[in-house]
Amino acid sequence: MATLSPGSRPTMRQALNAIARLLTNSSCDAMTLNWAALRYKHTAAVRSVLSEKYAPAYVNKVLCAMRRVLKEALRLEIMDAVDFARAVDIPNVKVTKELRGRVLTAEEIAQLMQTCFDDPTPTGYRDAAIFAILRGSGVRRSEVVNLDLSNLEENTGAIFVRGGKGGKDRTVYLPESGLTVVLDWLSLRGNEAGPLLCHVNRASRIVQRRLTSQAVLFILQKRGLEAGVTNFSAHDFRRTFISDLLDAGEDISTVQRLAGHTHSDQTARYDRRGEETKRRAVQKLIIPGQRKKSPLR
Repeated sequence: MATLSPGSRPTMRQALNAIARLLTNSSCDAMTLNWAALRYKHTAAVRSVLSEKYAPAYVNKVLCAMRRVLKEALRLEIMDAVDFARAVDIPNVKVTKELRGRVLTAEEIAQLMQTCFDDPTPTGYRDAAIFAILRGSGVRRSEVVNLDLSNLEENTGAIFVRGGKGGKDRTVYLPESGLTVVLDWLSLRGNEAGPLLCHVNRASRIVQRRLTSQAVLFILQKRGLEAGVTNFSAHDFRRTFISDLLDAGEDISTVQRLAGHTHSDQTARYDRRGEETKRRAVQKLIIPGQRKKSPLR
């Protein structure tokens, strides 16, 4: 897990703990299980049991974590190469082609923002900044909570994302309207070094303590209920960000770099523009020539 970014470690730890509990009837966790003792019968059983209970995407994530640990056991020479090859020779669970998540409409985003704007407390200013960053830069929930004040360039709206998914760094940008919202929050937060988005206590006092990913999820759910916008996630803002940029005519290579994807096909999977976009696209094509006579009737 030390090779992973800080944001990815909790997810992988959870996956490895699930395997350890399953194989030992909850008597071991990820740190106490003897991973080098795993054989094909164990890994095949893990796949079989999990695939009956969980979605394919989650099962495949767990299997990936298991393969990574077994590979380290092989590298450390505490697992035989033949045993390793057999243990990891289990296929992923087939994932349905149905797209996950959704795009938020402009009206829904406006309702969420207005709910924050109508709250005159520091909490309202902070929550508006959270929505502005998620909507305007497409960063992940784990990335937004790791942002420090020093990661924001106030003159250009540049946000430097450090240690994103896969441990990659990248630079994203806020639109001017989003930057204004974030600067309004900073006028209350102050210029003290530390997390860009921090805790606000019950007395509406700003505390320089970093928000957790779970806290951001709670904020989104709370504001969603207030605004009458339900069934959305932080990742839906990311899907909306990517879809809207593609719909605006930005090339997929640029959108890919902003999203922090390694390959463009990853970016394409976030496209939720629908049939109307395809219909509008073909209207740009011209069928040349002109009929000289009207057809006989």
